[in-house]
Amino acid sequence: MSILISGSVAYDTIMVFQDRFGNHILPDQVHILNVSFLVPEMRREFGGCAGNVAYSLKLLGEEPVTVAAVGADFRPYAEWMDRWGISRDYVKELPEHYTAQAYITTDLDDNQITAFHPGAMGAAHDVPLPPCGPEDIGIVAPNGPEGMVRHAAQLAEAGTPFIFDPGQAMPLFDGEQLLRFVDQARWVSVNDYECRLLCERTGLSSEQVSERVAALIVTRGAEGSWIYAGGERLEIPAATPEAVLDPTGCGDAYRAGLLYGLQHGLDWHHTGRIAALMGALKVARHGTQNHHFTMDEFRRRYEREFGELW
Repeated sequence: MSILISGSVAYDTIMVFQDRFGNHILPDQVHILNVSFLVPEMRREFGGCAGNVAYSLKLLGEEPVTVAAVGADFRPYAEWMDRWGISRDYVKELPEHYTAQAYITTDLDDNQITAFHPGAMGAAHDVPLPPCGPEDIGIVAPNGPEGMVRHAAQLAEAGTPFIFDPGQAMPLFDGEQLLRFVDQARWVSVNDYECRLLCERTGLSSEQVSERVAALIVTRGAEGSWIYAGGERLEIPAATPEAVLDPTGCGDAYRAGLLYGLQHGLDWHHTGRIAALMGALKVARHGTQNHHFTMDEFRRRYEREFGELW
């Protein structure tokens, strides 16, 4: 049984603005916006949705299969994946492109402004999925739009249940296209803003979206998450982080927790809490792939956090 992760592999340049964007952006002047933010802190990290999900799944003891397109500058990332034993058999290198690059500026309220260069990600549709079937599970995460369409169709044709995670790619699709993704997927995972946008574009309510899939998962930051399944809305509490240092990649860590629970046949009560704890562990570290734990440590933290075992 494999966990297939179709999504981006990218370098993240993360900068921290030691103030609030709202103090420097005048609402009545946005039509002539011209601002510059001094960012004394800057890091270059390994990122991208597929890379982040695969890393967190590896920490959870899984063997994820990453399906992505990268560029001529991939070598440092390849060495990182090899160090952690993450398969890159289905990561295709395209020497005529750069690997996707995200430039993320975060302010003191954890608001983010991101500039993204897709690079090789735009050719993700040229990367074939490995052989798969109903015994496997997958996720279609933000990627080149054609790659998302093709991989979702291939997973659906193979009978492989998968999570549709539109994320930052949501604006690339109209309502009809989003409905097609929803109907192909077994599960849909979005944050609260993306959920509102999904409903607006499809003309459906959250409950109506949930009726078309086995579960609709809506993350709500520090307020926890909602899981719509079986005609009910399950409220999942947020886990308490040791520190709140960097929100970048928390959603990917959460989705790794979802995939772990689905892989092991856990119920939504436990799956949601595993996902919540993954997000809390990530937010306490800078970067998207710098959180570490053993499974024994994770289980002990889960018990302390939620007062139960799984």
